[in-house]
Amino acid sequence: MKKLLLILCLVFLANLAFGQNKQNPETPSPIIFIYDASGSMWGQMEGKTKMEIASTVLSTSINDFAENQQIGLIAYGHRKKGDCRDVETLLPMSNTSKSKVATAVKNIKPLGKTPLAYTAETVIGQLRTSKQKATIVLITDGIESCDGDICKVVSAAKKEGIDFKLHIVGFGLKKGETEQLKCAAKAGDGNYYDAADASGLGDAMTLVASETVDKPDGNHGVYATMNGEAIDAYVKAYKAGTDNEAGYKRTYRDTAFVFLPQETYDLVVRPLENSKVKPITIKNVQTSDDKLTYTIVSFDGGTLAVTTTNNGEGWDSTLKIKDADGKVVNGARTYGKTKEIELNAGTYSIDIQALVMKGLNTTTTIKDQVIVGGQTTNVSFDFETGQASIAGTYNGEQYDVGVKIKDAATGEIVYGGRTYKKFRDVILNPGTYNVTLVEVGVYNSSAKSAQFTMEVKKGETVTVSKEIK
Repeated sequence: MKKLLLILCLVFLANLAFGQNKQNPETPSPIIFIYDASGSMWGQMEGKTKMEIASTVLSTSINDFAENQQIGLIAYGHRKKGDCRDVETLLPMSNTSKSKVATAVKNIKPLGKTPLAYTAETVIGQLRTSKQKATIVLITDGIESCDGDICKVVSAAKKEGIDFKLHIVGFGLKKGETEQLKCAAKAGDGNYYDAADASGLGDAMTLVASETVDKPDGNHGVYATMNGEAIDAYVKAYKAGTDNEAGYKRTYRDTAFVFLPQETYDLVVRPLENSKVKPITIKNVQTSDDKLTYTIVSFDGGTLAVTTTNNGEGWDSTLKIKDADGKVVNGARTYGKTKEIELNAGTYSIDIQALVMKGLNTTTTIKDQVIVGGQTTNVSFDFETGQASIAGTYNGEQYDVGVKIKDAATGEIVYGGRTYKKFRDVILNPGTYNVTLVEVGVYNSSAKSAQFTMEVKKGETVTVSKEIK
């Protein structure tokens, strides 16, 4: 409850400032890469040095940048082994040559220390002098080794009013080494990305490139929980009802904001902390250009409540519940009442088979039912039927005959039975049917029979008695 109240407070405060964002400028603000050239970058991962991996990923990632994107490059620790002031601007923030970036990174030879705070001060000083805003991306495989505090440096610069966004990519860092880096990224209005390998580094670079200082702040927040605690989850937004991707974000156990121009979207939220839990798809999420909107997703179990009726009255039906992969995860029977089924959070389809009634419309599938943790999802479906009361006579007396009923339009057999010298009642979907009555026990052309067509209407009973000949 406290976390929910905190989210609501954040919504209120953010709405006060919302609407001040401007559209991306035609000439994007610079992106300045801070490249780790400390000695630890000679370390091996996947059969290659971290230096080789980082160089390849960075060079590849910037190829997707706009042609007029300015790209600065600063390296530390590459010239003197023990110098905490070994920071060099290899390419100014006015550079637009991607090939120069790739060449410069390739030629760096890791050597020295990791002066994160001093390097951040250097870059921020350049922004202070030039009075430009920029996106700063720090790629590091280690923590501060020169007694600095990058979080304090960034926080002070923000208080001073310097306009920048800082993203930090921790490359192969150990657990417990990231707190100061996360603090700095948060203070710099950016994100901390944990890259454990080359693939992770590539994913992080993709996310970084989409979250620049020019991009409007997110207008839709997503908060994911499991067992009452915030979890790390990956969010992808699609234009509603399509495969057209509109944005993505990672929550990092917090509220993640993604910018989605006012429209309707489908959100696919995938938990990153429990691979056995299926993604949840939230359909038809409406965003706004004028205010913040939110989606809170719980991966706890929820309840599916299914009610099936026939002409508005409770009806007995069987249920088959399938997950997003089409796997049957539960089955049940309604017995004419609302059936509640406990399910893991996720998106499901429900196959419903009405019992007793006959016809072409005795089954249905309800798709895209989202089960949200701690909530009940109500689903109902109403079937329609009428009734046929059929008998056969011979010489005016009730006679035991077999009954075969076919749908007149398709010729499909929907019922087969026997009268036992009385009227046989059959519940049927509304429609037109061809009926054949045949003397029981005779299986050749001499069998007495009768054929007729009947119409069944919703809520009505049609009674037919035919003389067989």
